[in-house]
Amino acid sequence: MSPMTDALKSEYDVASILSVGARERQEDAVAVAFPDRTDLGFAVLSDGMGGHAAGDLASRAIVAEMFASLTLREATAATPIPEILCGAVRRANEGVKACIEASPDHGGMGGTVVATQISGDKLHWISVGDSVLYLFRDQKLRRLNADHSMAPQLDLMVAKGAMTQAEAEAHPQRNCLTSAITGGPIDEVDCPDRPIVLEHDDIVLQASDGLQFLPDPIIEALLLRARNNSSQQIARDLMDALDTLNDPEQDNTSIVVIRANAPGRQSRKGILGRGSGAMVKALRRAVKPAVVPAPGQS
Repeated sequence: MSPMTDALKSEYDVASILSVGARERQEDAVAVAFPDRTDLGFAVLSDGMGGHAAGDLASRAIVAEMFASLTLREATAATPIPEILCGAVRRANEGVKACIEASPDHGGMGGTVVATQISGDKLHWISVGDSVLYLFRDQKLRRLNADHSMAPQLDLMVAKGAMTQAEAEAHPQRNCLTSAITGGPIDEVDCPDRPIVLEHDDIVLQASDGLQFLPDPIIEALLLRARNNSSQQIARDLMDALDTLNDPEQDNTSIVVIRANAPGRQSRKGILGRGSGAMVKALRRAVKPAVVPAPGQS
């Protein structure tokens, strides 16, 4: 596990963390910018694909291009944030295309992206692929962004009685992306015109799909128990939970935790430390449920 960034002191308590999991290399990339003592900021996360070094290169290229575009947003302050986010994704796509053209060996490289932009109490986002954006509010966890993979389509087939839940969960194409940043046309982009208005004690999670090795009810339970802790501790608790699973297929995982109006840091051990046998058993028993975007946010 790589060192975590220090939680940033501002109106928002923000931290990020990455883990290689059971993979040989890290193909996730993250960039966070929340200036001190402001209520403005953004975070960008990408899960690369393409094999060998290409996935690593793709995620870093996507995050670098997105970061550069969003850093320059002050020069176009009159531009609506959704337009700024869409422009940043276009620039990231062009960056991946340039990488492929410069090295034919990188053909097939690409990645997902989920980026959040906060201005005051308003949360805007853009996403392509299956990286997740969650909101934890009033003790409930919900996914905000659309899942651009085969999973929603398979779950729809289950709802129609065309296959069983077990068949859908085990389907070999379940995790195949239906949209990604590959340097070519982007089939699906989730970028709502209307932002989410954040409330006191809201917790926003951005993560690569490695986090989804944890079922949503477990993530919700972890956030419920850790809701009064710093973003840094919450991120560590989520990684501790993944480590507890000890899954030999565990993917790279990157997480950004954003707490609205968060209290000061608290020093304590991860909640999955000693004396947490019940939670460990729950993790091992849990069956991953289907995740459906919140109404009106797909």
